Amino acid sequence: MWFAGPARLVPEAGRPSAQRLGFHLEPGLRVGLFGGSFNPAHEGHAHVAETALRRLELDKVIWLVSPQNPLKSTHETRPLAERLAGARQQARGAGMIVSDAETRLGSQYTIDTLRVLRARFPGVKFVWIMGADSLATFHRWRGWTQIMREVPVAVISRPWAALKARTSPAARRFAFARRPASEASILADATAPAWVYLTGPLNYASSTALRKRQTKG
Repeated sequence: MWFAGPARLVPEAGRPSAQRLGFHLEPGLRVGLFGGSFNPAHEGHAHVAETALRRLELDKVIWLVSPQNPLKSTHETRPLAERLAGARQQARGAGMIVSDAETRLGSQYTIDTLRVLRARFPGVKFVWIMGADSLATFHRWRGWTQIMREVPVAVISRPWAALKARTSPAARRFAFARRPASEASILADATAPAWVYLTGPLNYASSTALRKRQTKG
């Protein structure tokens, strides 16, 4: 009912930049993948990443700054270099990595990125990280059911998104795979599909509000 169809795997052969992702991950590491446009990055993004790093007991969180969100207009998206710089300002701490890996891989869809990274770094325990506002529209992502079956997923609460997230098609479709928040620290060891919803103090910053203020200014 909610299946969006299979996603095509982007081949990395023949793409020189795909051989240099800008980071290396050793087997056994627990790594969160935090994808988005970060248009622009803000304290709310940092809150999600830091909450995931702490409560999931991860070794690293990689901010995957997308070249272009397929669900958003290209006219609304700032240049990649500008968004990377903004993400680096927000991604504070030794456990944070900001990456343009999707651009290097030529990957437009999350499912493609996940499959390539899992193949590139066998033995690494990946977790996909998203804010609750993303879970509310997750069923619109290409291959979203495949994403849920590829790696465990951590959803971090965001303002005004709790009800929509918890009643979303994705939450209902994978209700059987939801783990209690008390198991967040072992989520990286779980076999997908498995996901948690983590609540806590909220950060009210948003990219949309920031863009509006900057436009008016």
